[in-house]
Amino acid sequence: MKEAPLRALLTGAHGQLGKALAAAAPPQVVLRGLTHTELDIAEAAAVAAMLRDFAPNLVLNTAAFTAVDEAERAPEAAARANSLGPRVLAQACARTGAWLTHVSTDYVFDGGQSRPYDTSAKPRPLSVYGRTKLEGEIAVLEALPQSSTVVRASWLYSAHGGFAHRMLALMATRPQLSMVADQVGAPTAASGLAAVLWALSVRRTAGLWHWCDSGVASWYDFAVATAEIALDLKLLRTAPLITPIASAEYVTAAARPPYSVLDKRATERLLGITAPHWSQALRTTLEELA
Repeated sequence: MKEAPLRALLTGAHGQLGKALAAAAPPQVVLRGLTHTELDIAEAAAVAAMLRDFAPNLVLNTAAFTAVDEAERAPEAAARANSLGPRVLAQACARTGAWLTHVSTDYVFDGGQSRPYDTSAKPRPLSVYGRTKLEGEIAVLEALPQSSTVVRASWLYSAHGGFAHRMLALMATRPQLSMVADQVGAPTAASGLAAVLWALSVRRTAGLWHWCDSGVASWYDFAVATAEIALDLKLLRTAPLITPIASAEYVTAAARPPYSVLDKRATERLLGITAPHWSQALRTTLEELA
């Protein structure tokens, strides 16, 4: 008997995670991807019309205001995308019966502890970005306690965006870079997160989950590894000198948690998988460009 297709609506389709989700869609999925221009998730009437017309069984929300420092200067825009938008989507899904999978962030934590954060840890965001993302995940879980999946991820990147992509552009033009060495997290490849999101969504796994690649790194470590792998793959002819600095030497509008490693062991056990080490995932990602 042929498996019935799963109709999935993907928001934020042109973002790095949206592209990864589209590329990793299971064969039984009928996927419709929408950009922010095509659907503003904070517009309740537009969201209701889209869910009525396309009638998805599943909504994957990757639309977000992710510019962490810009959010400090534009808190209303950040709240619209990160707080109001998920609430509108959740309320619409509650009316239609669609499952909602929503992506959140490690920046809901303040970095005050020295061990990986599990899902029971108390969030204490330091920035507008972190606060609005926390509000968004709370809104989803309150509106859809039995029919939503919320996944926090950390330091997301892909061949098309994120830290490694930006670093390659800078390394091609600058002989020297200074990178913060006292902020520690777990880089996460968008392709791996996409596979996890599909697995949780297809299983209809409710609740709050964590995902990141294995190991830990500072931004300095991440930059050095990017340069080394890029040289090996001939994506760079020469690598710049990369100097470690303290956060205090690189002042930003938004405060970042000094430690934001996520404990994803429950997700690994549920899915029967082990996250690759971040350096291995980074090489695989950069090989796409090579």
